[in-house]
Amino acid sequence: MTIADTKATTSDDALYDLIAGELEARLPHRKPIEAFLTAIRSLPPGLRAMAATYELDVSITLDDLGWHFGNWHHVGLAAETIQGLRELGADRMAQLVTDAFHAAQRFWSELGSPNWSRWYHGSPLEESVKSLNREAWEIWDKLPQGLYSYWLSYARRYPERMVNGLQPA
Repeated sequence: MTIADTKATTSDDALYDLIAGELEARLPHRKPIEAFLTAIRSLPPGLRAMAATYELDVSITLDDLGWHFGNWHHVGLAAETIQGLRELGADRMAQLVTDAFHAAQRFWSELGSPNWSRWYHGSPLEESVKSLNREAWEIWDKLPQGLYSYWLSYARRYPERMVNGLQPA
């Protein structure tokens, strides 16, 4: 992926395909999380942010913010996700995820247990993130491609932050 490749894409679908292809080529599977974190930390800032926020988009689509921290139970990944949202300019979403993460930390041992998914529904954590979820879903619903909308606008604004090293524009 080059700056020229990024600038040459004319549709959102083509740009998303370019970004997704680059991430797929450069990253291992997301689990074990430690290996995934090591790999994303070597990426340029834009790709790093996108890799860190991918699973959050899936969580918002299918579940909620509390469930996200059970599914992706790792403090380092939570920090990368929040920083990634900020890098992408999704400041309000970053704050919602930060607040949900603080709530989740009060129940971190439950979220890390083998039966966390049975515990979660009806739990105090699920209750405590309801308003955060509502706002996150409202934001997500207004975006044409969910959180990927942030990816696309970021890549168009900052193509140089999508690549390693200096390249001709």
